[in-house]
Amino acid sequence: MCGIVGVLGDHEAAPLLVEALKRLEYRGYDSAGIATVNDGALDRRRAVGKLVNLSDLLVHEPLAGKAGIGHTRWATHGAATVINAHPHKAGPVAVVHNGIIENFRELRAELAEAGFAAESQTDTETVALLTQLHMSQGLNAVEAASATIARLHGAFALCFLFDGEDDLMIAARKGSPLAIGHGKGEMFVGSDAIALAPMTDEITYLEEGDRAVITRAGAEIFDAEGRRVNRAMTRIQLSATRIEKAGYKHFMAKEIAEQPVVLADALRHYVQDQHLNLPVDFTGVDRLTMVACGTASYACHVAKYWFEQLAGLPVEVDIASEFRYREPPLSPTSWALFVSQSGETADTLAALRYAKEKVAKIVSVVNVPTSSIARESDLALPILAGVEVGVASTKAFTCQLTVLALLALKAAVDRGRLDADGLAKHLADLASLPGLMNHALGGGDYPEIAEELAEAQDILFLGRGSMFPIALEGALKLKECSYIHAEGYASGELKHGPIALIDARVPVIVMAPRDALFDKTVSNMQEVMARHGRVLLISDAQGVAEAGSGCWRTLTMPQAPDFLAPILYALPAQLLAYHTAIAKGTDVDQPRNLAKSVTVE
Repeated sequence: MCGIVGVLGDHEAAPLLVEALKRLEYRGYDSAGIATVNDGALDRRRAVGKLVNLSDLLVHEPLAGKAGIGHTRWATHGAATVINAHPHKAGPVAVVHNGIIENFRELRAELAEAGFAAESQTDTETVALLTQLHMSQGLNAVEAASATIARLHGAFALCFLFDGEDDLMIAARKGSPLAIGHGKGEMFVGSDAIALAPMTDEITYLEEGDRAVITRAGAEIFDAEGRRVNRAMTRIQLSATRIEKAGYKHFMAKEIAEQPVVLADALRHYVQDQHLNLPVDFTGVDRLTMVACGTASYACHVAKYWFEQLAGLPVEVDIASEFRYREPPLSPTSWALFVSQSGETADTLAALRYAKEKVAKIVSVVNVPTSSIARESDLALPILAGVEVGVASTKAFTCQLTVLALLALKAAVDRGRLDADGLAKHLADLASLPGLMNHALGGGDYPEIAEELAEAQDILFLGRGSMFPIALEGALKLKECSYIHAEGYASGELKHGPIALIDARVPVIVMAPRDALFDKTVSNMQEVMARHGRVLLISDAQGVAEAGSGCWRTLTMPQAPDFLAPILYALPAQLLAYHTAIAKGTDVDQPRNLAKSVTVE
């Protein structure tokens, strides 16, 4: 969520910090700030809203200094105001923080008794005040930061900067990701490699509980027990961190358009000579538990249909934020599979740790192979979508579906439910998918339809079978991007409550390829039209020909095998959300209140 960057450099830090923060905008934020040390003096600048507001402030009130920290804040404790923005400063220390300090109220009361009163509503200021207290008691900067970190409960990534110390930063990580970048006589800190890519390609990822004392000469890293440790240095591919719109107006539009290419890349990686290149064997697995949040959870719901229908493997799907709290019994012969675009989703990571010793294998499907979830899994399968900047996931979702589809095929083969000919047929179908996606992206009156959808206050999405999760995803995308209330339902559930909402003002988007369930979906569609509901039917040419009469609008999709339909029909859901957001004039790439990487519970 929040973005952190730190610089100990040879050049003015402020421009580097702002540029790095721009690369973290995709994470979501509502205020930003930087602090530097110049001639021994610590100072800061903060602004609410977009980074351009901070940039404008720095023009009128510049900050000099070659050591600095910066932050983009997604508000948790306290509204988005300048006084709540990071960095937080208390006497000789400034702090930036991602996460939540769970015991900040007790610490704040203790500090107030000692005469160190908080000015903001944030939990983060408590960290700065506690460090100030320790320094007032005679501890040096490193000792004071260590003593402070030892008192904190919760999840955090922290970076400290100190008055009079222009060659020192202290970083700590517990539950939230943090990386150290290595330069020539320079050192950097960042929430992820994307922030640091213009400055260095050599990264060290801090492990859970690590604390680092950083100078321009390097970093000393200590583990949770205070022992000095060595952490591996990773050389990142700078091309993999490139953030460009490539001529598109929005990142979301670019990422929707990229889907045929990135999906083809994923297929080439995992399918070679008509064989599945997946280092797993599902023989003997009695159950699969799939855990994720948001869009990734809908990918799991689609995959549940595939695993159960193709492989006969029972699947449970859980929302990560609820999973461990209900203390689910897990079989030692079962597997747990975790899906996360960032690989840092706090709830999903916590669920993984809960399951770690209770199942035979932990598998993750992630877009960042160096992420915490990937590193803590027995096997991490990258989806190879490339950097996704738009907060509303598009290409990551379809790549997640693709990797999960391949896993389901592998399970079907391993469990004797799919022979070589059957596998070859499914792989041939998958090979055709990029072409079908290009076709789907090439037509449709999306802007015109979106103009009318933008006038609605409520929109329903319906789907049956594996299209039901795509209806859920379509509703989520529309909510995220356009701020219109939308809900997805299984078509058969319409008459069990939602039909009460139907009138002439409520568009109903029906996702119905011409499959074995088509006639049942059409019956539900007729129930909507009988109550003057406006139906947008999304189907293939045969489906539109058979059921399009009487619909308000139709969108025609290319004919596709049933197995592939959920992946293909994700595209019109994305395009409707995108164009409706354009019609509404909302912030397409950074919708209000949302964050790309949700690293707090």
